[in-house]
Amino acid sequence: MCYSTPRKAGSGQDPHGYSAEKSPLSGLLKRNASWSENVHHSDPTFFTRSAEKQTPNILWLGCSDSRVTAEQIVGAGPGELFVHRNIANLCVHTDLNCLSVIQYAVDVLKVEHIIVCGHYGCGGIAAAIQPEPLGLIDHWLVNIKDVYAANKEKFENIHDQKEKENLLSELNVGETVRSICHTAIVQRAWKRGQKLSVHGWMYGLDDGLISELGCWNQSMSMKMPNV
Repeated sequence: MCYSTPRKAGSGQDPHGYSAEKSPLSGLLKRNASWSENVHHSDPTFFTRSAEKQTPNILWLGCSDSRVTAEQIVGAGPGELFVHRNIANLCVHTDLNCLSVIQYAVDVLKVEHIIVCGHYGCGGIAAAIQPEPLGLIDHWLVNIKDVYAANKEKFENIHDQKEKENLLSELNVGETVRSICHTAIVQRAWKRGQKLSVHGWMYGLDDGLISELGCWNQSMSMKMPNV
């Protein structure tokens, strides 16, 4: 049974008799309640502050992979990052969702940094290399396949599959950075002199460490490698 009518705040049960204890996700709900209680005790004004207007300085564009949670891996708290995630951290110019996030972050929130964070061991990258059809996701992965094809000579002497995937992950981050920089949103921001930099990062699942591949800004003083 699923029930979507919101229950009265503070009650354990809604007026129709649905109890959170019966939910198949009751474990998560209990952990949420425990987290909320602990935060209230440790920082009584936390939720009051969180309810106010957000003012993050960073837009994070990362992968949907459940192991790469933006706030956790950089030790950020609520309100510090404006986050958008999709499979293999892409910025496709026909993706109105991603572009809307970027526009809001740049034009409204006035973020000063956009971080594109890829990761080694990415399933989307691995899927893009293998030849078997996967269904609907193939339409999304074709963007990564294009990156692979455009850099095919870089893979000619690489025989280890993991090494190929790692290189493609880095190249894919570079392509996403370039794609963001070429959006009209970022170009307009730079034209009006808005302080804004786009960074390429890679996260290692095996050690939890982030490496910085490069940065683009209005002066283009640093450029992404292999782009």
